[in-house]
Amino acid sequence: MESSAKARLSQPVGPLDWLTTNFLRLLLALFVPVATFGILYAGFIFLRDSQAPKIIIAIVAIILGVGGVALLYTVANWFVEQLGDRWRDRLLPFIFVGPAIAILIWYLALPTLRTFWISLFDSDASDLVGLANYLAVFTDRTMFIAFRNNLIWIIVGATFCVVFGLLIAVLADRSRFETFAKSLIFLPMAISMVGAGVIWNMIFNVSPNVGMINAVWAGLLGQDPVAWTAAASLQPWNNLFLIVIVIWLQTGYAMVLFSAALKGIPGEILEAARVDGATEIQVFFRIMLPSIMGTIIAVATTIIIFTLKIFDVVWVMTGGQFSTQVIATQFYREYFTAQNSGYGSAIAIVLLLTVIPVMVYNLKQFSEREVF
Repeated sequence: MESSAKARLSQPVGPLDWLTTNFLRLLLALFVPVATFGILYAGFIFLRDSQAPKIIIAIVAIILGVGGVALLYTVANWFVEQLGDRWRDRLLPFIFVGPAIAILIWYLALPTLRTFWISLFDSDASDLVGLANYLAVFTDRTMFIAFRNNLIWIIVGATFCVVFGLLIAVLADRSRFETFAKSLIFLPMAISMVGAGVIWNMIFNVSPNVGMINAVWAGLLGQDPVAWTAAASLQPWNNLFLIVIVIWLQTGYAMVLFSAALKGIPGEILEAARVDGATEIQVFFRIMLPSIMGTIIAVATTIIIFTLKIFDVVWVMTGGQFSTQVIATQFYREYFTAQNSGYGSAIAIVLLLTVIPVMVYNLKQFSEREVF
């Protein structure tokens, strides 16, 4: 069956056939999303102007949304089925891929292009200033501090998350309390970034009656209380007190992936090495680490992407003040607080360009390991 489908697809086609095929593919790829958006928009207008009870509106909205999309797929699938095997094999995938492509274009590609366009204008998007905003991004001292802080986040945050995650995965694997220990380490992953910021805000609180660290620092050691994250005199070290929060959150994520990768190493190889006289340190560095190197790279790049986009923790803890600002907080401050849309958009584009190379490398690693 599969070979016959491949044989049909491999048959040579003429220019007219090729043009017709691709034209139909384009039409079908656009039909479902365009018709879906049309039906949903018409339903939204109808429901918006309706005076019916809310429960009736909710039921109609569900039927209209889910049922309308299902009906569209059914109709499009039936239409392609009527065209015969040859056309069905060529056109059917585009019916289901079309909506995904349309959503990507609408929610990702178009906003990115619009943001880049706005970044070429002044604060109220009225006068074209060219690349002046980008020049300002790379010459502004405030942005220089933001770049430096993001670099600290990447180096310290990603490194400690990977190291701690790997150590815990290796050590917990030999413990009788493996499940309990891993559950404790993984537990912070259930807390949102904002929630974690609130928790650690109390831990770092300057009052010894509230802040746990100052309770020890002032109460036991007799030192003056310190505003660990809000003291400009501590910069750039106060950034480390913020990075601790991400290490606390992300170590569990790294540990789970490393633990799964370690359990995938054949036990016979480890046992043979130990029988041959290899120490546990040699087994770790010469067998375990090379075997899970792909996982280590994937986890490290994922955490680097996460730290490049870090916003919640910094905004909740310090509001980006006291020289703790990062690229994302500067974007928010310029675009929404200062209403400088051109400069804020330029910062957003710079952040995007910074993340893209790491993300491409990350996807390449996943692809090489056939994750998808």
